[in-house]
Amino acid sequence: MLSRALPILGATAIALVITPTALAQDSRPVPYDYHNGVVVELTNPGGSPAGANVPCTSAQEPVVLVHNTSGNKQIGWQTLAPLLANEGRCVVSFTYGDVGGPWPIDAVGGLGPIDAAAHEMAAFVDEVLARTGAAKVDVVGHSQGTLVPSQWVQFQGGADKVDDYVSLAPLWHGTDAFGSQTPDAVRPALEAVCAACVDMLPGSPFLERLRNTGIFEPSIDYTNILTSHDQTVVPYTSGYAEAPNVTNIVLQDVCPSSTAGHLGLLADPAAAELVLGALDDHSPIDSASCGQER
Repeated sequence: MLSRALPILGATAIALVITPTALAQDSRPVPYDYHNGVVVELTNPGGSPAGANVPCTSAQEPVVLVHNTSGNKQIGWQTLAPLLANEGRCVVSFTYGDVGGPWPIDAVGGLGPIDAAAHEMAAFVDEVLARTGAAKVDVVGHSQGTLVPSQWVQFQGGADKVDDYVSLAPLWHGTDAFGSQTPDAVRPALEAVCAACVDMLPGSPFLERLRNTGIFEPSIDYTNILTSHDQTVVPYTSGYAEAPNVTNIVLQDVCPSSTAGHLGLLADPAAAELVLGALDDHSPIDSASCGQER
C-alpha cells in the first residue's frame, strides 16, 4: 500500500547534508530497543534522549520529535534521536500534556486535550526557530504525536513552519482500541484521566474538525509509516490517507517479516531507515537490509 510510488528495491545509501560542525560530533550509540527508554528515564529522570536538545549546527531543518500518549521527550526516542543526530541533524524533543507535579508524575505526558498540547508545541517550535535561526522544522511524530502537530499546523499558525512531516503509527480516523462504542456515561471518567484518549475516538469532535480541514497542508511533504501489527491504532489503516503530497508506507510491504507493533515501530531498524529516507526526499531503502542495525 503505497501512494506516490516509493521504490523499495535496490541497494542505496541514505545521504544527508552534514555540516562540518555536525561531522565533528562523536557518533552516539543507537539502541534498537524501545524498553531501553524506560531504563534511561529511571536513571536520568526528566532527561533527554542522546543527541536531542543539545547545541548543534546543521544546514537542514531542526527535527522536532513529538511523543505518544503517556510518553515524554525521552522514553520513546532512544533510537531515532541519536540516529538522526549521527546523521548531522539538530534534534529536539519536548513533553506535552502532563499533569504537572514532581517526577515521576510529570514523566507521563500526552494526557491533556490535544488542542492544548498543540499550543504547547507551538510555543516550543517558536523557541527552537528563534534559537536556531531556522525558518522551518521537520516533524517526526508517533501515535498521538501525529495529531498534535496537525492541530498546530491547521489551526494554530504552524502551516508555514514545517517542511517534512513524518508520522509513525498515525491515526487520522481515530482508533477503536478504546472502543468506539464507549458508553456516554463512561466518557466523562475517561476524559478526566486522559482527555486526549477521548479526542482519539472515531468520530470525536476533535477528529471531525481536523478531518474537515483536509488534514494535510498542501505546502508540507507528509509520510505515513504504518505497521500491520499495530494493536493500538485499530485498524492500523486508520493511518492511511490519500493526498497529492502524502506518501503511505506499510512497514510489512517493505519488510514482510517485520513483527514491529505500535511501540516497536519506534525502535525498528527498517522503520528508522524509512524515517531517514522520508526526511531526505524519499531516498529508498534496500529491502534486503531489513532488520540490520546501523
